[in-house]
Amino acid sequence: MAESSRFKDSRWSLHGMTALVTGGTRGIGNATVEELAGFGARVHTCSRNEEELNKCLKEWEDKGFVVTGSVCDASSRVQREKLIEEVGSVFHGKLNILVNNVGTNIRKPTTGYSAEEFSNLLATNFESAYHLSQIAHPLLKASGAGSVVFISSVAGLLHIGSGSIYGASKGAINQLTKNLACEWAKDNIRTNCVAPWYIRTSLVEHVRFSNLPTVLFTYLQPLR
Repeated sequence: MAESSRFKDSRWSLHGMTALVTGGTRGIGNATVEELAGFGARVHTCSRNEEELNKCLKEWEDKGFVVTGSVCDASSRVQREKLIEEVGSVFHGKLNILVNNVGTNIRKPTTGYSAEEFSNLLATNFESAYHLSQIAHPLLKASGAGSVVFISSVAGLLHIGSGSIYGASKGAINQLTKNLACEWAKDNIRTNCVAPWYIRTSLVEHVRFSNLPTVLFTYLQPLR
Protein backbone atom coordinates (compact mmCIF):
# COMPACT_ATOMS: atom_id res chain seq x y z
CA MET A 1 0.00 0.00 0.00
CA ALA A 2 1.36 3.42 -0.93
CA GLU A 3 2.45 5.53 2.01
CA SER A 4 0.16 8.44 1.13
CA SER A 5 -2.93 6.22 0.68
CA ARG A 6 -2.88 5.05 4.29
CA PHE A 7 -3.74 8.40 5.76
CA LYS A 8 -7.17 9.99 5.82
CA ASP A 9 -6.31 13.60 5.08
CA SER A 10 -2.97 15.07 4.10
CA ARG A 11 -3.85 18.28 5.96
CA TRP A 12 -3.87 16.31 9.20
CA SER A 13 -0.88 14.17 10.03
CA LEU A 14 0.42 12.33 13.07
CA HIS A 15 3.29 10.88 11.07
CA GLY A 16 6.28 10.38 13.35
CA MET A 17 4.13 10.44 16.50
CA THR A 18 3.78 7.53 18.91
CA ALA A 19 0.73 6.52 20.93
CA LEU A 20 -0.33 4.04 23.60
CA VAL A 21 -4.04 3.18 23.75
CA THR A 22 -5.12 0.86 26.55
CA GLY A 23 -7.92 -1.59 25.86
CA GLY A 24 -7.65 -1.13 22.10
CA THR A 25 -9.33 -4.28 20.83
CA ARG A 26 -12.95 -3.26 21.44
CA GLY A 27 -15.30 -0.30 21.34
CA ILE A 28 -13.93 3.19 21.91
CA GLY A 29 -10.37 1.90 22.26
CA ASN A 30 -10.49 0.06 18.95
CA ALA A 31 -11.86 3.12 17.16
CA THR A 32 -9.18 5.29 18.77
CA VAL A 33 -6.39 2.99 17.59
CA GLU A 34 -7.74 3.16 14.04
CA GLU A 35 -8.10 6.95 14.11
CA LEU A 36 -4.57 7.53 15.36
CA ALA A 37 -3.04 4.96 13.02
CA GLY A 38 -5.13 6.32 10.15
CA PHE A 39 -3.47 9.70 10.62
CA GLY A 40 -0.03 8.10 10.55
CA ALA A 41 0.86 7.55 14.20
CA ARG A 42 2.67 4.44 15.38
CA VAL A 43 0.36 2.89 17.95
CA HIS A 44 0.84 0.35 20.72
CA THR A 45 -2.20 -1.15 22.44
CA CYS A 46 -3.03 -3.81 24.99
CA SER A 47 -5.71 -6.32 25.89
CA ARG A 48 -6.20 -9.10 28.43
CA ASN A 49 -7.30 -11.41 25.62
CA GLU A 50 -4.33 -12.58 23.54
CA GLU A 51 -6.47 -14.18 20.81
CA GLU A 52 -8.52 -11.02 20.40
CA LEU A 53 -5.39 -8.87 20.37
CA ASN A 54 -3.71 -10.96 17.66
CA LYS A 55 -6.87 -10.84 15.52
CA CYS A 56 -6.96 -7.04 15.71
CA LEU A 57 -3.24 -6.71 15.01
CA LYS A 58 -3.67 -8.78 11.84
CA GLU A 59 -6.63 -6.64 10.71
CA TRP A 60 -4.66 -3.44 11.30
CA GLU A 61 -1.67 -4.82 9.44
CA ASP A 62 -3.91 -5.62 6.48
CA LYS A 63 -5.08 -1.98 6.52
CA GLY A 64 -1.50 -0.75 6.40
CA PHE A 65 -1.50 0.60 9.96
CA VAL A 66 1.60 0.41 12.16
CA VAL A 67 0.22 -1.09 15.38
CA THR A 68 1.93 -3.30 17.96
CA GLY A 69 0.43 -4.83 21.06
CA SER A 70 0.91 -6.44 24.46
CA VAL A 71 -1.17 -8.80 26.55
CA CYS A 72 -1.87 -6.84 29.72
CA ASP A 73 -4.48 -6.73 32.47
CA ALA A 74 -4.56 -3.01 33.24
CA SER A 75 -5.95 -3.68 36.73
CA SER A 76 -2.60 -5.28 37.69
CA ARG A 77 0.15 -2.95 38.88
CA VAL A 78 2.90 -5.37 37.85
CA GLN A 79 1.47 -5.79 34.36
CA ARG A 80 1.09 -2.02 33.96
CA GLU A 81 4.76 -1.56 34.78
CA LYS A 82 5.71 -4.26 32.27
CA LEU A 83 3.52 -2.57 29.63
CA ILE A 84 5.27 0.79 30.01
CA GLU A 85 8.66 -0.93 29.85
CA GLU A 86 7.61 -2.52 26.56
CA VAL A 87 6.29 0.79 25.22
CA GLY A 88 9.55 2.51 26.14
CA SER A 89 11.47 -0.16 24.25
CA VAL A 90 9.22 -0.12 21.17
CA PHE A 91 9.23 3.68 20.93
CA HIS A 92 12.87 4.20 21.98
CA GLY A 93 12.16 6.03 25.24
CA LYS A 94 9.60 8.53 23.95
CA LEU A 95 5.79 8.61 23.88
CA ASN A 96 3.67 11.40 22.40
CA ILE A 97 0.15 10.23 23.24
CA LEU A 98 -1.30 8.18 26.09
CA VAL A 99 -5.00 7.29 25.86
CA ASN A 100 -6.28 5.83 29.13
CA ASN A 101 -9.30 3.96 27.81
CA VAL A 102 -9.63 0.80 29.95
CA GLY A 103 -12.79 0.61 32.02
CA THR A 104 -15.37 -1.80 33.41
CA ASN A 105 -18.61 -1.71 35.34
CA ILE A 106 -20.88 -3.72 37.60
CA ARG A 107 -24.37 -2.27 37.96
CA LYS A 108 -25.87 -2.73 41.40
CA PRO A 109 -27.54 -0.68 44.10
CA THR A 110 -24.95 0.89 46.39
CA THR A 111 -25.91 -1.43 49.26
CA GLY A 112 -25.25 -4.50 47.09
CA TYR A 113 -21.56 -4.02 46.24
CA SER A 114 -18.99 -6.28 47.86
CA ALA A 115 -15.55 -5.11 48.97
CA GLU A 116 -14.02 -7.12 46.11
CA GLU A 117 -16.26 -5.45 43.53
CA PHE A 118 -15.43 -2.02 44.92
CA SER A 119 -11.69 -2.72 44.71
CA ASN A 120 -11.92 -4.18 41.20
CA LEU A 121 -13.87 -1.23 39.79
CA LEU A 122 -11.57 1.38 41.33
CA ALA A 123 -8.43 -0.52 40.28
CA THR A 124 -9.59 -0.86 36.68
CA ASN A 125 -11.25 2.51 36.13
CA PHE A 126 -9.17 4.91 38.20
CA GLU A 127 -6.01 3.36 39.63
CA SER A 128 -4.92 1.99 36.25
CA ALA A 129 -5.24 5.40 34.57
CA TYR A 130 -3.51 7.18 37.44
CA HIS A 131 -0.61 4.73 37.63
CA LEU A 132 -0.09 4.46 33.87
CA SER A 133 0.04 8.24 33.58
CA GLN A 134 2.47 8.38 36.48
CA ILE A 135 4.93 5.83 35.08
CA ALA A 136 4.52 7.05 31.47
CA HIS A 137 5.42 10.62 32.48
CA PRO A 138 9.16 10.27 31.71
CA LEU A 139 8.36 8.99 28.20
CA LEU A 140 5.80 11.73 27.58
CA LYS A 141 8.18 14.43 28.81
CA ALA A 142 11.04 13.05 26.71
CA SER A 143 8.91 13.36 23.55
CA GLY A 144 8.84 17.15 23.94
CA ALA A 145 5.15 17.21 22.98
CA GLY A 146 3.16 14.86 25.18
CA SER A 147 -0.59 14.38 25.42
CA VAL A 148 -2.66 12.41 27.91
CA VAL A 149 -6.30 11.65 27.11
CA PHE A 150 -8.60 10.13 29.73
CA ILE A 151 -11.79 8.37 28.64
CA SER A 152 -14.25 9.29 31.36
CA SER A 153 -18.06 9.26 31.23
CA VAL A 154 -21.07 11.49 31.63
CA ALA A 155 -21.60 9.31 34.73
CA GLY A 156 -18.72 11.22 36.33
CA LEU A 157 -20.63 14.47 35.92
CA LEU A 158 -24.21 13.50 36.75
CA HIS A 159 -26.32 10.51 37.75
CA ILE A 160 -27.29 8.25 34.81
CA GLY A 161 -27.98 5.00 36.65
CA SER A 162 -24.62 3.37 35.98
CA GLY A 163 -23.82 2.65 39.61
CA SER A 164 -22.28 4.75 42.36
CA ILE A 165 -18.79 3.20 42.18
CA TYR A 166 -18.55 3.66 38.41
CA GLY A 167 -19.72 7.26 38.73
CA ALA A 168 -17.25 7.97 41.53
CA SER A 169 -14.36 6.45 39.55
CA LYS A 170 -15.16 8.62 36.53
CA GLY A 171 -15.57 11.70 38.71
CA ALA A 172 -12.08 11.00 40.04
CA ILE A 173 -10.79 10.81 36.46
CA ASN A 174 -12.29 14.23 35.74
CA GLN A 175 -10.53 15.78 38.73
CA LEU A 176 -7.24 14.04 37.91
CA THR A 177 -7.44 15.54 34.42
CA LYS A 178 -7.67 19.07 35.84
CA ASN A 179 -4.81 18.47 38.25
CA LEU A 180 -2.44 17.05 35.63
CA ALA A 181 -3.37 19.72 33.08
CA CYS A 182 -1.93 22.30 35.46
CA GLU A 183 0.87 20.24 37.02
CA TRP A 184 2.33 18.85 33.80
CA ALA A 185 1.93 21.90 31.57
CA LYS A 186 5.49 22.88 32.47
CA ASP A 187 6.66 19.57 30.96
CA ASN A 188 4.86 20.35 27.68
CA ILE A 189 2.30 17.63 28.34
CA ARG A 190 -1.34 18.42 27.50
CA THR A 191 -4.01 16.62 29.52
CA ASN A 192 -7.59 16.30 28.29
CA CYS A 193 -10.68 14.30 29.14
CA VAL A 194 -13.44 12.90 26.93
CA ALA A 195 -16.70 12.05 28.73
CA PRO A 196 -18.94 9.99 26.42
CA TRP A 197 -22.62 9.28 26.82
CA TYR A 198 -23.72 5.67 26.25
CA ILE A 199 -21.80 4.09 23.37
CA ARG A 200 -22.65 0.77 21.71
CA THR A 201 -19.76 -1.35 22.99
CA SER A 202 -19.49 -4.72 24.72
CA LEU A 203 -19.51 -2.89 28.07
CA VAL A 204 -23.01 -1.54 27.49
CA GLU A 205 -25.92 -3.85 26.67
CA HIS A 206 -29.71 -3.44 26.74
CA VAL A 207 -29.46 0.34 26.93
CA ARG A 208 -32.23 2.60 25.65
CA PHE A 209 -30.50 5.38 23.75
CA SER A 210 -31.75 8.96 23.88
CA ASN A 211 -31.07 12.12 21.91
CA LEU A 212 -28.56 13.39 24.46
CA PRO A 213 -25.13 14.40 23.13
CA THR A 214 -22.85 11.49 22.31
CA VAL A 215 -19.62 13.02 23.58
CA LEU A 216 -18.77 15.81 25.98
CA PHE A 217 -15.27 17.25 25.91
CA THR A 218 -14.08 18.61 29.24
CA TYR A 219 -11.14 20.29 30.89
CA LEU A 220 -9.02 21.43 27.98
CA GLN A 221 -5.40 22.20 28.71
CA PRO A 222 -4.91 25.78 29.95
CA LEU A 223 -2.87 28.13 27.82
CA ARG A 224 0.78 28.40 28.70
